[in-house]
Amino acid sequence: MKKRVLSIPLGLAAAAVALAACAPVSSTGAPASSAGATSLTVFISGDTNVQDLWEKGIIPAYESAHPGASVRTTIDLHGEHDQQTVAKLVTATKAGDAPGYDLVDAGFVTGSATEAGTLLDIDGKVSGLSDVPAATVKAGKGTGIPYRASSVLLAYDSTKVQTPPKTLDELLAWIQANPGKFAYNSPATGGSGGAFVTTVLDSYLSDAEQQALRTGHDTAAEAGWAKGFDRLKQLGSSMYQSGVYPNGNTQVIDLLGTGAISMAPVWSDQIMTSVKNGLIPKTVKYTQISGPSFTGSASYLGIPKTSKNTAGAIDLVNFVLSPAGQRIIAEKISGYPVIDVKKLPEETAKTFADADPSALRPSYFAEVSGDMADQWDSRVP
Repeated sequence: MKKRVLSIPLGLAAAAVALAACAPVSSTGAPASSAGATSLTVFISGDTNVQDLWEKGIIPAYESAHPGASVRTTIDLHGEHDQQTVAKLVTATKAGDAPGYDLVDAGFVTGSATEAGTLLDIDGKVSGLSDVPAATVKAGKGTGIPYRASSVLLAYDSTKVQTPPKTLDELLAWIQANPGKFAYNSPATGGSGGAFVTTVLDSYLSDAEQQALRTGHDTAAEAGWAKGFDRLKQLGSSMYQSGVYPNGNTQVIDLLGTGAISMAPVWSDQIMTSVKNGLIPKTVKYTQISGPSFTGSASYLGIPKTSKNTAGAIDLVNFVLSPAGQRIIAEKISGYPVIDVKKLPEETAKTFADADPSALRPSYFAEVSGDMADQWDSRVP
């Protein structure tokens, strides 16, 4: 079957803005500075929603609770310069120089930045971690501080699906019994589709094989994907429009919102925010499946070893991990709290009742995820 991918072009203006960004910039337009006991800079490698979380949520609340404190941000939009950022951080660490920021919010915190030895060992230093599950802390590799999380959930139109599937087997049976009513994006274009594919593949692997694919680039374990890819190929004719795979997470949300499909895997923060903002009807609900569940993970902060204000950075982190900080994350960007939801106001905790944020099943090692996307392209559509 020929591959069909539903694609909607992005606006030229947005593309021009992205291409024009050539380096991280301070949110104030001024050079970042970490001088002074109460002055902190947070470096962000990510999207504007994370920038807004800090600038419109966490920072104002922290400064209000700590008179005299001053926190600013500097952002590398979409993490376009992560390699250069890490290289500069390595150089600063070796020279014993301050890198220009005191806290890092980036995907490379638990990857290349930790591997290069640029971040502070947080063992016993961050009191707020006492309320975070040990497994989530351990995944930070001794330097990463988990502060929010997200996972892929099963979203469904409750006007058409009264009893959603509870397990992967039930979901696959539902897809075949309701042709054209389910969609997932191609894995190379977004994590929600990648999570669906990963979950199907994992259902044919042993625990040892799954672990090998999460901790390293194990091509021998990848050989076990054959049956999973065969199953995904069999499902092709039952997909949206008999085999159309949307281009990206957002297009899947759009199809749900317009009623073109009745069920799909979606990112937790995207679906919760879309429902809250009225972008899709409140009749679209979400849940987590089991046997296995969809994948999810925490996002981590890191403190540069050579920051001139590590004490201030630790204080800010402890605020972020407090119930007040976690509530901001939950309400601003629908991020999973990493502390027990029972510590949050009932109305906030209720948002996550069907999501089970305590069960985060990690996705594959980066190179393995790339292999999976390539093999899906050649074997499934």
